[in-house]
Amino acid sequence: MIRQLYRALGPEGSRPLNRLLVLQSGAAVLQGIAFALLVPVLKALLGTDSDDVWPWLAAFTGCVVAYVALQGAAVSGGFTVGSQLSRVLHRRMADQALRLPLGWFTAGRTAEFSRLAGQNVIQVMSTPAHLLRPFISSFLTPVTLVAATFFFDVRTALVLLVCAPVLYAVQQASTSLMRRLDLGRDAAIGESADRVLEYTRNQPVLRAFGRTAEGYGALDDALVSEARADRRLIARGLPGLVSYSFATRLVFALLLALGVSWQLDGSLTVPTLLALLVLLVRLIDSVSSAAEAGAGMRIARNTLERLGAVLDEPPFPRPTEPKTPRDASVEFTGVGFRYDTGTVGSASARPVLKDVTFRLPERSMTALVGPSGAGKTTVAALIARFRDTTEGTVRVGGVDVREIAADDLADHVSLVFQDVYLFDGTIEENVRVAAPDAGPSELAEAAALSGLDRVIEELPDGWGTRVGEGGSRLSGGQRQRVSIARALLKDAPILVLDEATAALDQENEALFAEAVRTLAGRKTLLVIAHRLSTVVHADQILVLEDGEITERGTHDDLVTADGTYASFWHRRNRALGWRLEAAHP
Repeated sequence: MIRQLYRALGPEGSRPLNRLLVLQSGAAVLQGIAFALLVPVLKALLGTDSDDVWPWLAAFTGCVVAYVALQGAAVSGGFTVGSQLSRVLHRRMADQALRLPLGWFTAGRTAEFSRLAGQNVIQVMSTPAHLLRPFISSFLTPVTLVAATFFFDVRTALVLLVCAPVLYAVQQASTSLMRRLDLGRDAAIGESADRVLEYTRNQPVLRAFGRTAEGYGALDDALVSEARADRRLIARGLPGLVSYSFATRLVFALLLALGVSWQLDGSLTVPTLLALLVLLVRLIDSVSSAAEAGAGMRIARNTLERLGAVLDEPPFPRPTEPKTPRDASVEFTGVGFRYDTGTVGSASARPVLKDVTFRLPERSMTALVGPSGAGKTTVAALIARFRDTTEGTVRVGGVDVREIAADDLADHVSLVFQDVYLFDGTIEENVRVAAPDAGPSELAEAAALSGLDRVIEELPDGWGTRVGEGGSRLSGGQRQRVSIARALLKDAPILVLDEATAALDQENEALFAEAVRTLAGRKTLLVIAHRLSTVVHADQILVLEDGEITERGTHDDLVTADGTYASFWHRRNRALGWRLEAAHP
């Protein structure tokens, strides 16, 4: 467990832990020496000359005073290191979150990351103060006592050495069994937490379809699995814990029988036997505490291993000699991409993109259309290097995105996705995330181009309106316009709009389409849309189907080509003529 603790802390957090381990180890050894000194003290008191007790009593008193001083410093240091541990882990996890590719953050991994950063870090905080001390004492104090026993009775010490591997084997078997059960229980608890979170977040959908708590099978199954894991932990783990406790008592019974037999044959005096029995009681008590500390240590070890696994995730490769894009053009050359599922055989999974090649000229507007699941959002993610290509190259300004520094690439590319997330603050604070130092005129221009200015006028608090967690106090269209304004305020030379108008009504969609045409003269635009009315004026239109570019050209060219785009366009025109009429009896 200590190895996992060092791994989670990293080099910068190891020095306080080193000092704490020295203090706790010193206190454990002194405790063992103090117990060992009871043997000559008792022998002197029970022997013929009780005056011999004073030197040993003085040594015992000095050892106890030193132990109390070290133990006090160790207890205080444990809480201090626990606090430092929390800060180090949170900082390392935050730094790791910045280094990991965005594609790593799936829904399951995000939930796990949240649990680790919250509940699990708090659990690990208690390790230095409440778990390390009894764990170290349960190991070093018995070792010290066994070493001291050689000075009083070699036979007893040898018996202890022979029994030590047996006790260790029983303890390891018990620990291994409990660890497997703990891991299974942790997985069940994690699944239950995910299902509860899913259940609470999706209340509107569940209530709309009458799925109450009793009728939501995923949550019911997860809770039943957690209960089964708890019962399995108790049923299978208890025998292991009892077996270790029984083994320690068996060793004591063996030593007691041997000591009595040695006393009866005259090879061991009564005072020495009584003193050794006192020492053996303290030894068995110290060894038994290892089992008591074992449960907490196993949980801490499991948590630290999960933390270490996240912290050891390979970061996104960064260029050793970054290059700067020459302009705002974007070029895909033979790009292929498939998601790494992390499972055996995933390399043969169906690719999302296959040999995609196109160019977005600087200060132009390109539209990317196609059916759902064709890979359009993946194209946007590859431009921003949220993921790396499996085959081929993506270039920005003539430079491979893998050779551009992350900050430099972020300065060149701005994105608006269909799924909008707003921070729990005001509208202005959410827009200014893109450019905190932007002036009022820049803020007003971004609001006008995105249509956010109309939203501001309708809200009583205007720019100071609080949006709630995730933007829950705003409608979908309002959140979308905040997101668009945020991207426009960033003023990056390349702007990617992925279904940016999906939540807008027709009036605001038309206004935004006009703004997009204005922006095309200043930026390199890639507009991904299902609503074709927003892309008819694009300089070029790319049709993406099943991961491949199947058509390219202007709106007029593609309509006359009578392909997939023309089919989309004709269906849209037919839908425009739909209207609701009252039924005639």
